[in-house]
Amino acid sequence: MNLTSKREILKKIYEPFGLSLAYLNIPPNAITLLSIIAGTLSAYAFYTHHVLTGATLLVISGLLDLADGIVARHNDRATKFGAVLDWLADKFVDGLVLGAVAVAYANPWIAIVLITVNMLHTFVKPVAYAEIGFSQREKGKIWDPLEGVGFFGRPETHIALVFFAVLERFIGGSLTLGVYFITVMTTLSLIQRVFYLYRRFGNKLD
Repeated sequence: MNLTSKREILKKIYEPFGLSLAYLNIPPNAITLLSIIAGTLSAYAFYTHHVLTGATLLVISGLLDLADGIVARHNDRATKFGAVLDWLADKFVDGLVLGAVAVAYANPWIAIVLITVNMLHTFVKPVAYAEIGFSQREKGKIWDPLEGVGFFGRPETHIALVFFAVLERFIGGSLTLGVYFITVMTTLSLIQRVFYLYRRFGNKLD
C-alpha cells in the first residue's frame, strides 16, 4: 500500500478542506505553523496517555499539512521557503509524535530505532533529488525517482498510529504493538526504497 501514489484520487477527499481555508485567505505558512502546534500537542497527549486526544490532534495536524500546499497553490502564494518549511514541519511532527508514543508505550531504545528508520525513510528522497535528480517540479511539488515507491510512508504511519490509539482505548497494550508494527513496516519500506534505487541506478556511473 502506498497512499502517496494515490494522491490525485485521495485529493478529492481532503481538497475541500484546503479550499475552504484558501477562501478565508489564511497564509499558507500560518497553516503550516498550526500543523506544528497541533502535532506538538498530539505528542504531549500521547506521552501523557491521552490516546484519543493524541489521535485527534494528529489527524488535525495531518489535515493542516495537506491544506497548506493546497492554499499556497490555489492562491498563487507558493514559495520556496514555504516548501522547505512544510517539509521541516512534517519531520518535526513525525519525530516528536513517534518518539513520544514509543517512549510512553514501548521503551527508549525502540524510540531511537523508530525515529532513525522513519527519518532515513524520508531523507533517502532528498538524497535521490541531489544525486539522481527528479523528473519535474510543479509549484513546489517535486516528482522524484521514488514517487510511489515504499509501501509504508507518512500517511500509512499516521493511519496505523490512529488505529492503534483507538484500539488502545479498549484493549490495553495495543499501542505498544502498534509501535513495533510501525517500526518493522517502516524498516521494510526503507529497504524496498534502497533496493529500488539499486536496481534502477546501481550500474549507472556519474
